Amino acid sequence: MSGQGRQGTEGRPRGRPDGPSGPGARRRRRGGDAGVRARTTSEPGGAAGPPGSGHPPRGRVTLVGGGPGAVDLLTLRAWRALRSADVVVADRLGAVGVLDDLPATTDVVHVGKTSGHHPVPQDEINRIIVARALAGAHVVRLKGGDPFLFGRGGEEVLACREAGIEVDVVPGVTSAVGVPELAGIPVTHRGTARGVHITSGHGGLDTAAIATVRENTTTLVVLMGVSSLSTIVQQALRAGTDPATPVAIVENGSTPAQRVTRTRLDEAGDVATREGVAAPAVIVIGGVAADGLLGGARDGRLAGAGV
Repeated sequence: MSGQGRQGTEGRPRGRPDGPSGPGARRRRRGGDAGVRARTTSEPGGAAGPPGSGHPPRGRVTLVGGGPGAVDLLTLRAWRALRSADVVVADRLGAVGVLDDLPATTDVVHVGKTSGHHPVPQDEINRIIVARALAGAHVVRLKGGDPFLFGRGGEEVLACREAGIEVDVVPGVTSAVGVPELAGIPVTHRGTARGVHITSGHGGLDTAAIATVRENTTTLVVLMGVSSLSTIVQQALRAGTDPATPVAIVENGSTPAQRVTRTRLDEAGDVATREGVAAPAVIVIGGVAADGLLGGARDGRLAGAGV
């Protein structure tokens, strides 16, 4: 697996949906074009139609967790699934750099979303996956992080099973744990945090997350929360959380662009605005976010643990 640690952000048409034309451009499709094609041989584990039915062999689907971004954080099982795929339906985030290393025959369909902009709705993504598999292809759905942690992987599994398609899931390194870890932040640490609560930051915190941050014995990890950070801060403070509670915001975790911003809770909104903090980012609230907890470098990476 070449391209170690790459995100496919420079001159790699397969790894970036908006890249220049090139060898991979002929395979690159936007999500609205399912490009269904029939195969003449059955995929491993697939089911062919009845003899003489005229239906193509039925394919299968593999949901692959691509991790937070660095290609070398893909699991071996994920890499094998990608190498055997006929079609890869890829998100915008995660280990998209791996797309450059796939066989030339692999068809890549980009369905990536950004905050507030979903050019390919989830129902359409489900339709693309199912249509390709029904046409006989082995479809790999490459997702950022882990498929079942805010990845809507469960919905995709249900869509496949309702269509009678074999589907399996390959776990991925979730950014909720992996990104803080690469920044030298353990989400649990003896004497500091005995548990971790992971939540989505869309629209602020729910009651369980608010209780977690107020009690200050469990780390709160917020995904997709940059745009709601000021609301999150005010909710936590109104609930009685210590204003000096450490906060760390890790942007672009696992990539060369990784940046860690550390502050205290009552200043987090202002600091994030001043520093231009932007998604994708993981927000860690609690004692484990304190600078120097593990004696790491101030740039937010453990000594010797290069990304």
